[in-house]
Amino acid sequence: MSRPNFVSLNLPRDGHNSRATSGQTAVVAGGGLAGVAAATVLAERGVAVVLVEKNRDLGGRAGGWTDHLASGEAFEMERGFHAFFRQYYNLRALVRRVDPDLSCFQPMDDYPVLGPGGRVQSFSGLPIKPPWNVIALTQRASTLSFTDLLKVNKMAALAMMRYERDWTFGGYDEMTASAYLESLNFPPEAHRMLFDVFARSFFNPYADMSAAEMLMMFHFYFVGNSEGLIFDVVHQPFSTGIWRPLRKYLEELGVDVRTECSVASLQKGDARPWCVKVNDGNGGGVGAESVEADHVVLALDVAALQAVVNDSPDLDDAGFRDSVASLATTNPFAVWRLWLDKPANPDRKPFVGTTGIGPLDNISLYNLFEDESRDWATRNGGAVAELHAYGVPRDFDEAALRAELMQAFHAFYPEFADAQIIEERFLMRDDCPAFAPGMDVVRPTVATAHDGIVLAGDFVKLPLPSALMERAVGSGFLAANTLLAPQGVQPEPILSVSLSGLLGRRPRLEVA
Repeated sequence: MSRPNFVSLNLPRDGHNSRATSGQTAVVAGGGLAGVAAATVLAERGVAVVLVEKNRDLGGRAGGWTDHLASGEAFEMERGFHAFFRQYYNLRALVRRVDPDLSCFQPMDDYPVLGPGGRVQSFSGLPIKPPWNVIALTQRASTLSFTDLLKVNKMAALAMMRYERDWTFGGYDEMTASAYLESLNFPPEAHRMLFDVFARSFFNPYADMSAAEMLMMFHFYFVGNSEGLIFDVVHQPFSTGIWRPLRKYLEELGVDVRTECSVASLQKGDARPWCVKVNDGNGGGVGAESVEADHVVLALDVAALQAVVNDSPDLDDAGFRDSVASLATTNPFAVWRLWLDKPANPDRKPFVGTTGIGPLDNISLYNLFEDESRDWATRNGGAVAELHAYGVPRDFDEAALRAELMQAFHAFYPEFADAQIIEERFLMRDDCPAFAPGMDVVRPTVATAHDGIVLAGDFVKLPLPSALMERAVGSGFLAANTLLAPQGVQPEPILSVSLSGLLGRRPRLEVA
């Protein structure tokens, strides 16, 4: 790995206490990446934490769970493939709590984009430092000629190199990502191979996504770091490789982990500032308990957060309520895992992006990187494949969607055209946050107008460029730091890629 190009964002700089004031308590609502990150920092600094998660297992949208094949064989299912990029500094810091050497990660050597007619765009072997990575990629792209480059809208393209949060969001948040991409004047085939897969990877259809958010993500993944575009994968199921060890770690710190429970509402407390109503998995108030706490971290998905705020009259700041109400979810996405009776061709990569044929966005061959799937494929002489479709229209027809995904799968991997499906799992999920044009100005931050209440999750507005899992963990670390700052507690370091692009100003930032 190259030397990271990051800055450390600490709060406060002069924090001197290693532990919080004795007797402090916190409730963390939500056991996904953001909630676990916040609970970890709070507990490590001596806060008594109750972690409440509605599902049976921790992990949230990056979690997993035990399922069974028709044969009775147990396996660990997830909500789809996740890439662990090397600039996910904060996520890696969290995982190091249970895996100091990050031995659970397996490096990928490429993740090519496949297009119609046998087109392939590789990202392997690119220089890792900007701008040489950008130059090399444009030189390598077979869909982009020198004449095409002369026709590119240079001023629009320079916005990718000038990322500055205020400048970028001030100028591009009202524009859609699709309008920005069209303004570049790239040839249609180059547009498809270089931008379509990237733009769709954030679950938001780019016709409905803020151009500023996409520019920030382009900076985060490509222009603003010295790690390159290649990522790692977890060679075990998430549940066994990450989440069960993290749960054990939290419990050893004294965290009261309550799964199959949910936070219903908050109100002002008696003995402590806040009283949190916690329901058991039956809902409807059955088994409800009131937990008083000095601090509350709301690390919920958008719908659950809005429900808690709506049912909590004591969270009465109008600006806060309006910002939470402004949040929305984007279009649903599909995950289709297939256990097949024949193997893939030997030259196939573990993961490829796809474009230009139906709604299919990527193909993962789990048996090429995950031990559980590899064992099944070895025993059965087959393969475990997973198909993803992001930004599926809300009025989708499941039968038609399946047919289109399978048609695209066979077009890209024709060796599976006559394969038999031994087992399958088809998931549709509709809980990823929207990043629509104009939302940034009202998007809530980690800090709120209510003392002792903070937000965490990949929907919050952060002062550092990040996305997806890294955005969730960074927000969780920042949430814990924000709560502990008034006590002068040494903060958890929050790491970031460069805060501005090659053509942007270099800000100095203290996160408050």
